[in-house]
Amino acid sequence: MESANRRNFLLPFLLLSAVLAAADDGASMLKLASSFSPPPTGWSSTTSDNYCSWSGINCDKSNRVTAINLASKSLTGSLPPDIATLSELVTVSLQRNSLSGSVPSFANLTKLQTISLDDNAFTSVSPDAFFGLTSLQTLSLSENTKLSPWTFPDLSQSTSLVQVQLDNTSLYGTLPDVFQSLSSLESIRLSYNNLSGTLPASLGGSTVKNLWINNQIVGFTGTLDVLSRIPQLSQVWVHKNMFTGQIPDLSKCVGLFDVQLRENQLTGPVPGSLINLPSLKNVSLSNNKLQGPFPKFPPSVERIVVNGTNNFCNTNGNPCDPQVTILLEIAGGFGYPVFLSDDWSGNDACQFSFVTCDSQKNVITVNLAKKGLTGTISPAFANLTKLKNLNLNDNNLTGPIPNGLTKLSSLQLIDVSNNNLTGDMPGFSSSVKFSYTGNSLLGNSNGSGGGGPPGSGGSRGGSYGNSKNSGDGKNSIALIVGIVIGVLVFVAVVCFVSYKYVMNKKYGKFGQMNGNASDAEKGPVKNGVMGKATNGYGGLPGEMQSQSSSDYSDRHFFEGGNVAISIQVLREVTDNFNEANVLGRGGFGIVYKGEMPDGTRIAVKRMECEEKGTKGMKEFQAEIAVLTKVRHRHLVALLGYCINGNERLLVYEYMPQGTLSQHLFEWREKDYAPLTWKQRVTIALDVARGVEYLHSLAQQSFIHRDLKPSNILLGDDMRAKVADFGLVKNAPDGKYSLETRLAGTFGYLAPEYAATGRVTTKVDVYAFGVVLMEIVTGRQALDVTLPDEKSHLVSWFRRVLINKENFLKMVDETISCDDEETMAMIFKVAELAGHCTAREPYQRPDMGHAVNVLGPLVEQWKPTTQVEDGNSGIDLNMSLPQFLQKWQADEGTSTMFGDFSYSEIQSSIPAKPSGFSATFSSSDGR
Repeated sequence: MESANRRNFLLPFLLLSAVLAAADDGASMLKLASSFSPPPTGWSSTTSDNYCSWSGINCDKSNRVTAINLASKSLTGSLPPDIATLSELVTVSLQRNSLSGSVPSFANLTKLQTISLDDNAFTSVSPDAFFGLTSLQTLSLSENTKLSPWTFPDLSQSTSLVQVQLDNTSLYGTLPDVFQSLSSLESIRLSYNNLSGTLPASLGGSTVKNLWINNQIVGFTGTLDVLSRIPQLSQVWVHKNMFTGQIPDLSKCVGLFDVQLRENQLTGPVPGSLINLPSLKNVSLSNNKLQGPFPKFPPSVERIVVNGTNNFCNTNGNPCDPQVTILLEIAGGFGYPVFLSDDWSGNDACQFSFVTCDSQKNVITVNLAKKGLTGTISPAFANLTKLKNLNLNDNNLTGPIPNGLTKLSSLQLIDVSNNNLTGDMPGFSSSVKFSYTGNSLLGNSNGSGGGGPPGSGGSRGGSYGNSKNSGDGKNSIALIVGIVIGVLVFVAVVCFVSYKYVMNKKYGKFGQMNGNASDAEKGPVKNGVMGKATNGYGGLPGEMQSQSSSDYSDRHFFEGGNVAISIQVLREVTDNFNEANVLGRGGFGIVYKGEMPDGTRIAVKRMECEEKGTKGMKEFQAEIAVLTKVRHRHLVALLGYCINGNERLLVYEYMPQGTLSQHLFEWREKDYAPLTWKQRVTIALDVARGVEYLHSLAQQSFIHRDLKPSNILLGDDMRAKVADFGLVKNAPDGKYSLETRLAGTFGYLAPEYAATGRVTTKVDVYAFGVVLMEIVTGRQALDVTLPDEKSHLVSWFRRVLINKENFLKMVDETISCDDEETMAMIFKVAELAGHCTAREPYQRPDMGHAVNVLGPLVEQWKPTTQVEDGNSGIDLNMSLPQFLQKWQADEGTSTMFGDFSYSEIQSSIPAKPSGFSATFSSSDGR
C-alpha cells in the first residue's frame, strides 16, 4: 500500500517535471528563433508552438530538443546563451553560415556529442564554453577567422572525444598536456593559428591518427620526437612551424601515408625509418635544414617534395664524401644544430666556414669555439686523421673527451675549456697543447694530476698524471710558479717577434698600418686583414693564426668574428676607391669592388656617419658583432669593417653577376643578359627565403635587411642575396626592433611606414611585393618619365591586375610567355605581388607564405619522377574575385588515393593566410 501511494504521488510530479522541461525548451527555442535574422524557413519568432516540427529540429518523445541541424542555410544573427538550457541536446550543426557574436557556453551539457560551428563569423568564445562535455565526440569550429585571440579550451572531461577541428580560429598560446585523458582522440586539426611552445608529452602513446598543426604564425618549437610514440599515425601535417632537431624514428607508424614536414628547421640526415615506411604515399621535406645524402624514396611514394633550403651533400642519393660524413657524425653529437646546417654546402668539407684544410684537402682545423653547442664530443673526431687544431671551448658540452683523440698523430692543439665535461683526463702527448680549464668534473675519478686541479689547470702539454704536487712548502710552490711565468713570458716574446717577422715578410705593404688614431682595432695581421685574433691565449694570437706554414691553404682569409680591416688595405684593393671600381650608389653610400692579396674579391660599402663619439662607435661595433655571426645561403655575408674618422666601411662578399636592377632595367645599356622567367622566379624565391630567415631571427631578437633591388646581388649561380643590414636599439618594448632602410625610393615605402614611420615585418612584405612587380614588368618602382597614372608602379600594377584582359600588356616584353603554363605562373606571381602590397598590413601575408607560393614554381623546372599535379595552372578566364573565391573554396580540400586522403601540397593555389582581403580595387592603391 505504501509503495502504491508513493507511485501515485510521484506520477503527477514526473508529469509536471516533463511539462516544465518541455516548456523550458520551448522558451529557449523561441529565443533561438528570435536571434536569427530572418528565422529559418518554417520557424516562428513569436510563438514556440510545435517547435519540434520546425525544420532542422529533432525532439525525443518528451518534446525535448535533441538535435539542431541547420548547416548551410545562409543564417545570420547570433546564438543566445539560452541554448545551454537545452539539456537533452546531442547534436548542434550550424556550420557554413554567417553567424556572428560570441560562441555561447555549452558547459555541462552531458549528452552533447557533436558541436559543428565551422565557417561562420563568430567574434569570441565564451569562457569554459566546452567544459564538462563528458559525451562530446566532435568539436569543430574551423574557419572562424574573425574570432578574437583565445586559448585552447579545457576538454579534459571530454574523454570520449574523437576529433577536434579548430583550424584558423585565432588560437594562441601553448597546448595543454591533457591528451593522456583523451583516450579516443583520433583527429587534431589546429592549422593556421598562433600556437607556440613544444608538443605535449602526453601526445605520445595516444590514439591520434591525423595531426594537423601546420602554418602557425610564429610556430611550435622543440623537436618532433613525440611522433615516434604515436603508432596509430596516418597523416602528419606539421609544416610551417619552427621545429628543430632530427626527423624522429617513425618505424612504428606503419600506417603513416602522408608526412608534411616542410618549412621547419629540421636538421640531420633523412632517416631510413621515414624513407622505408610501408604505407607512405606523400612526403614533403622542403625548406628545412636537412643534411646528408639526398634521400631516395621507393617508387611506391607518389608525391615527393624534398628540395628548397635543405643542405644535402648531393642530388643523386649517393653517400657523401668521407670527410663530410665524418663532420655529419660530429654534428650529430651536438644534436645537429641549425647554424651548422646553414654552413653546410655541397660535398666538400673544405667549404665549411668552421673548417680549414691543407693543400691536399685534408681537414686540419675544426673551430667551433663559442657557438653555444650542447651535447657531446663525438668519437668521430678521431677519424679526421690529419687534424691539427680542435677548438671547442666556451660551449655547454657534456660527457667525456673521446680517448681516440689521443691517437691523432698530427694533433697540436685541443681547447675544451669552459664546458661541462666529465670523465677521465685523456693522456695527450707532450706535443699537444691541451686547454681544459672550466670543467670542474673533468678528471675527478683519477684525482688532480700533473696539470693542476681540474678546472684550474688552464693549459698544458703532455700526458696527464705523471707529476705530483709535493706540498713541501711555500718555497716549492713559489719556485714552480716563477718558472712557469718565466717560461710563458719568454715563449710569448718569441712568438710575438716571430709572428711580426713572418707577417712583414709575407704580406709586405698590406701588413702596415698608419698611426691614425681613427683606425679601429689595430691588431695582428691575418692575410692582410687587420683585426683581432679571435682564438688567442692570454692576449696573444691563437694557434691557428700564429702557426707558420708554407702551405697557404692552412688559412682562411676571413674566419668570422669582428674582423677590422685597415683603411690602407681597403684603399689598396680598390685602387684608392677608383671610380672605375664603383659597383653601385645608394642612399647610404657607394659600393666599390676590390680584390684582396689572396685573390678574394670583395664589395666595400663606404658611408659617411653623422654621429660621432664613443656612443656612436659602440653602437656600430655592437651592430658589426651581430652581423658577422649571421650566415645564410641567401644572404650576402658581412666579412669585415673599417672605421676611419667619420667614415664607416663595410666589407661584403662579392657577387660577380651584378644586381637584380641591372639585369631588369639596365641590361641594354650595360650589356647584361635579360633574365629569363625561370631565373626571375628563382631569385624571388631565394630573396623570400632569406628575408623569412631574417624575420625568424627578428622574432627572437634583432635584425633586418632591406629589399631594394639595387641591393639584391646575383652570384655565379644566379642565387639572390639580400644586402645591407639595419639595426635599431631602444625600441618601446626594450628589445631590438626592425628598421627599414628604404628612404630615397618612395615606391618601396609601405603606406604605414611612409605616414607614421611604423616598422613591422609587413613593411618588408610590402617592399618584396614591389620587387615581384618589377620582376614581372621589368619596370622600376618609380619612373618619373612616364605619365602620372603610370609612374607609380604599385598603383598602376594593381589597377591592371584587376582587368585580366590588360594583364598581358604589363608583362616584361623580354619574357617569353607563349605557353599557358608560363602565363599561369606569371599570373600567380603577380597575384602574390598584389597580396603583398595590400594597403592594410594585416591583409598582407608573411614571408613564409611567399615561399610556399614560389617554391613549387621553381621545383616544377627541376627534373623529377613525381606525378604531375592535376590541379596545376590557373584559369585565366576567371575574374580576380572569382579566382579568390575559388581559392577560398579550395582551402583545406583533399583528393582521394585509394582509401587514403592526402593534401594537395603542390596545388597551384596555396592556402590563403587569414586576413586577406577578398578582392582588390583601384582604391587599394596609393
